[in-house]
Amino acid sequence: METTEQKKLFGPRRFYGKALAIAVPIMLQQLIQSLVSLIDNFMVSGLGDIPMSGVNVAGQVLFVFTVYINAICMAGGIFMTQYFGADDPDGMQQAFRFKLVMGFAAFVPFLFVCAIFPREVLSLMLIGNTQADAILDEGVKYIHIMFFMGIPMTCSMCIASSLRDIGQVRIPLAVTIAATATNTLFNWLLIYGNLGCPALGVEGAAIASIIARVLEFVIFAVIYIRKKPDFAVKLSRFFKVDGKLFLTMLKKGSLVLFCEMVWILSETITTAIYNGRGGADVVSGMASSFSIANLVFVAFGGIYSATGVILGKTLGMGELEKARREKTWLLSGSAVFGFIMMIFGFALTLVIPLIFGKLSESAVNICRDMVILMAFFMPVWVYMNAQIAVSRAGGDTEMGAYTDSVITIVVMLPMVFILGFMTDIGPVMLYLCVKLLDLIKVVVFHLWLKKERWLKNLAKPGQ
Repeated sequence: METTEQKKLFGPRRFYGKALAIAVPIMLQQLIQSLVSLIDNFMVSGLGDIPMSGVNVAGQVLFVFTVYINAICMAGGIFMTQYFGADDPDGMQQAFRFKLVMGFAAFVPFLFVCAIFPREVLSLMLIGNTQADAILDEGVKYIHIMFFMGIPMTCSMCIASSLRDIGQVRIPLAVTIAATATNTLFNWLLIYGNLGCPALGVEGAAIASIIARVLEFVIFAVIYIRKKPDFAVKLSRFFKVDGKLFLTMLKKGSLVLFCEMVWILSETITTAIYNGRGGADVVSGMASSFSIANLVFVAFGGIYSATGVILGKTLGMGELEKARREKTWLLSGSAVFGFIMMIFGFALTLVIPLIFGKLSESAVNICRDMVILMAFFMPVWVYMNAQIAVSRAGGDTEMGAYTDSVITIVVMLPMVFILGFMTDIGPVMLYLCVKLLDLIKVVVFHLWLKKERWLKNLAKPGQ
């Protein structure tokens, strides 16, 4: 028989207070990062539709790289949180090694794309665009410089995610504030040439980002060396990898990585098709809409991390019945939070003319329509992120790989190609058609979670 507490849809206030204590600093950190992106776009938009389009097309490569590193950090974080709950520093160190080793593995393809074949790769994002050559000229300038942020960004993301995995969420927030202030200052100095600095345009925006990322890495490195968190590994012991555990992490992580890479591939393909529906106004309009929407997308990282840390720690302590209750409370709370973020998204449409007023009228209209559309989907997307976080907290990475990815590959991508090449619908309507599939995913995830394959203690031998 279920107890009254087990049947409750919402948990006590203290439970949500604990969840918000984890989620809010993470959301603030991501909000600040999103504001940096918005400021970048605001400053670059003053140069016109073409330079902004070039920066955002090149930024898609960096986005893919970032999603890869984030997927690796999520995969390692599954084990990090559970070993943290089990008070096992050695297991935490193995999880940190996994993040770094797999993160550095991505640097070689990143090098090829940024330094050797940038124009060829970026041109794939502009097939059919009427101003492709001019946009590519700006994009290549930008990506040649952005290459240098690969290694410092990888190290910073691994350290920051590991701190969040063990509940230390304020340190990454403070570092992000410092990096953000630096990025904004050098954007102002180098894009337009203020205070006697050279006016470098899109190259100035790239240099500003490099300076900020290097500063971020230096601060994280100092924190890592001086504070010595439980996951910290001495350089002399870095290669002392537990092969069996590494393979277990790789097995679980490969499914997370597969799921995330399928998602980013689908996003990249759909973005390329959107970009082919017109000229620079479409590229800049779509890009500016996402820079606005990122201010509400911060909910995803906060909900995901809070769910993962709370459930991962509970599962690592072996309290499975408690984890079952917390899962229900977290999902219910995420649904309510999604509606709050939807209202916030609608309110953001008011600032679009103020931020992107220097873009063409067509670009501004596309931006506004997209932000309204994405705001409508916020309750669905926030709830989906919580569902995925629940499954991964207990090592059930199959849910994303076998459901989300299958729907994406079998249904979504064929739909995108059919709508993209056999109809003349605009980019906003095309986006709506694609995202309606997320309603199906929510139902499938719900049925999957009821099987409770996630309800496992991974820190216990044999699980």
